[in-house]
Amino acid sequence: MNEEPTAPVLHDPSRHDFASDNWAGAHPRVMAALAAANGGHQPGYGEDAYTARLRETVRRHFGPDAEPYPVFNGTGANLVALQAMAARWQSVICPDSAHLHTDETAAPEHAGLKLLTVPAPDGKLTPEALRRYTRDLGNMHHAQPGVVSVSQTTELGTCYTPQELKALAAEAHAHGLRLHLDGARLANAAATLGVPLARLTTEAGVDVVSFGATKNGALYGDCVIVLDPDAVSGLAYVKKATTQLPSKARFVSAQLLALLDDELWLENARHSNAMATLLADGLSTVPGVRLAHPVESNAVFAVLPDELAQRLRRRYAFSTWDPDRGLVRLMTAFDTTRQDVERFVEAARDLAG
Repeated sequence: MNEEPTAPVLHDPSRHDFASDNWAGAHPRVMAALAAANGGHQPGYGEDAYTARLRETVRRHFGPDAEPYPVFNGTGANLVALQAMAARWQSVICPDSAHLHTDETAAPEHAGLKLLTVPAPDGKLTPEALRRYTRDLGNMHHAQPGVVSVSQTTELGTCYTPQELKALAAEAHAHGLRLHLDGARLANAAATLGVPLARLTTEAGVDVVSFGATKNGALYGDCVIVLDPDAVSGLAYVKKATTQLPSKARFVSAQLLALLDDELWLENARHSNAMATLLADGLSTVPGVRLAHPVESNAVFAVLPDELAQRLRRRYAFSTWDPDRGLVRLMTAFDTTRQDVERFVEAARDLAG
């Protein structure tokens, strides 16, 4: 009697934490898409039917000139995009809280692109802030600004409005700079603002997007989406040279199709946002807890008394953002349930008492 081998389950599948949305598994419809794409042989390196279909789908969301380049992860997407957008003597202007600056091991700088950071208390750049560095244009002694990079949503969970992005793009373009958008959680911003993806990208003047899927229900994989072909040079070669060209690209593309074809991206983002709002509302009633930033996505930033934070960590995982202030970050995901949130709030209330 032949039996199919059973893979061991090495964790508790019922456990949900608040550390990050990339702690969640993959959405069942994404897993189904991977299984459907798995049969038979398909050409490698993006020459497959799924990546061809992805081009059509991406253009439906982002406009007729959009060109997708599936990659393995978000840091890779940012690195590929920025290297294709900027010359080696150029620099990238970004907020001091940008993932590029704080959580990518200085990857752009390893590639020769200096990061010029700007203080941004709410995580958002303004046109005025860019002028701190655009005055250096033409000075051979200074790294020349070439790209402005912003995150949507920001690392503090806030959202740029379409108008704010348009103003940034206009200021950048007026100085000959390009605008890159780190869209690891672009879906959450679109869900919060109630606008289509194009409104926050193509129509706002963004040149290149790093579109996130991993944090919104994918197993792995993100996508560089070029909106203005004149904004990049040699991106396909950069992608290969930075080890971001999947040989079996159909499996990244199949996941992106599962998210984008039937609006699963929006369904997941709306749900995770709603769970964050529920969490924030609950925590705001806990003695000693103070919300630090507006909740505009699936991130909740709160200041907790140290003793309460320590007790909660014995039951749940979440991130310490600023230990000196007692600031923590709690993330919800597509699979966070109302019961998960209510149990966390109940635990916080009990432990605070």
